[in-house]
Amino acid sequence: MTTPDVAGFTGLTAPTTPTAPGLTGLGSPVLTGQAMAPAAPQPSGACQGFSPELARRDVPILHRTVNGHPLIWLDNGATTQKPRQVIETLAAFYASANSNIHRGAHTMAREATELYEAGRAAVAEFLGAPSPESIVFVRGTTEAINLVAQSWGRAGLGPGDDILVPVLEHHANIVPWQRVAKETRARVVPVPLLPDGSIDQDAYADLLSMRTRLVVLSHASNVLGTVPPVREMTALAHRYQAKVLVDGAQAVAHFPVDVTDLDADFYTFSGHKIYAPTGIGALYAKPEILRTMAPWQSGGNMIESVSFDRTTYAPVPHRFEAGTGHISGVAGLLSALNWLTAFDREAVAGYETQLTAYAQEALAKVPGLELLGPAAERIGVLTFTLPGHTPTEIADWLDGDGIAVRAGHHCAQPALAHYGLESAARASLALYNTREEVDRLVASLLELRAA
Repeated sequence: MTTPDVAGFTGLTAPTTPTAPGLTGLGSPVLTGQAMAPAAPQPSGACQGFSPELARRDVPILHRTVNGHPLIWLDNGATTQKPRQVIETLAAFYASANSNIHRGAHTMAREATELYEAGRAAVAEFLGAPSPESIVFVRGTTEAINLVAQSWGRAGLGPGDDILVPVLEHHANIVPWQRVAKETRARVVPVPLLPDGSIDQDAYADLLSMRTRLVVLSHASNVLGTVPPVREMTALAHRYQAKVLVDGAQAVAHFPVDVTDLDADFYTFSGHKIYAPTGIGALYAKPEILRTMAPWQSGGNMIESVSFDRTTYAPVPHRFEAGTGHISGVAGLLSALNWLTAFDREAVAGYETQLTAYAQEALAKVPGLELLGPAAERIGVLTFTLPGHTPTEIADWLDGDGIAVRAGHHCAQPALAHYGLESAARASLALYNTREEVDRLVASLLELRAA
């Protein structure tokens, strides 16, 4: 990724030798945040062009111990761990560049504003969006979906309109639509799944009609790992003049995304699932749609002028960013995107695909273990049950061996109900995970079965 330099901020291109990047220099801070890219020997399981060790050496928390064992972080679906470049960028921002944005005339305000808007430009480039003005900063995917529901949904939905929602969706892509449907007298229509966890495409086609105003889709499921054919489903929805919102929270860290190619009307992701800080995310909307949407929240920063007679709003995207934004979060997100895109994204995706297949085969060796949703197109989300042990017991046992997985309903109760379950254990993979870590997961589960 090539990110534009901003006044006083340099070092946004990949270094030729390992550095300790961050914002440095009180008078002229420097923003970096790149992966260390020199070639390294590729261990067993590496994909041509990428080795997980290239990422692991940048992530400090992966080198700690838990309960006397080296940490194995397999809870990436909940949040990813942060490279030191992101951590150092956050610390250095507050140490040398902290200022509010957009409203100040002094040097640091200008620099912070330029950094913030450079982050917006980087997100646009990362998503293949047509312009930075199509990007709205939010706290994360949940806030973005609520923004669309309240701003576009209240005006765009009415009695008898259908909102198609696949059963595999995260609660954040179900509940906001239930609420706005109740207000507007629209209907939320579930789209069923096939046994392998993929969306029933025949049922989807049958449910589409001229009543369909909106289709919402996860680009990758947080509980089954399913990757639907979003481009094809979007094209079909557009034949009925329906809008499409894509929840990319679980997708963007795992494979390249191009919203222009997808033709999505809305696309959103959370920074903390893509190696960036918590509390920052982005919403993409087609510019012609964004311009028609009324503000959701009101206050400072989103206005052009205010009087007791008349208030006018700032142009998009600023009219959707009321109050003081998560400025350091944007700096961290920019650093995370620089770090991730310094790797060959196609090679990373290839590596993760190989690792996921390896993990599926390895988990099949655990007697009685049932892996949910074996769809052909998937990311490394491995949700499973083990007879005789609750998901919480499984997670507690693995934690004793330093292995972090998640247990519960994963905010996707309808998807689990499809399999007759209320909860399950979930191991979710990222680019820094290895075959050796998968082997340790399987060995621990075998010991649990024998206990």
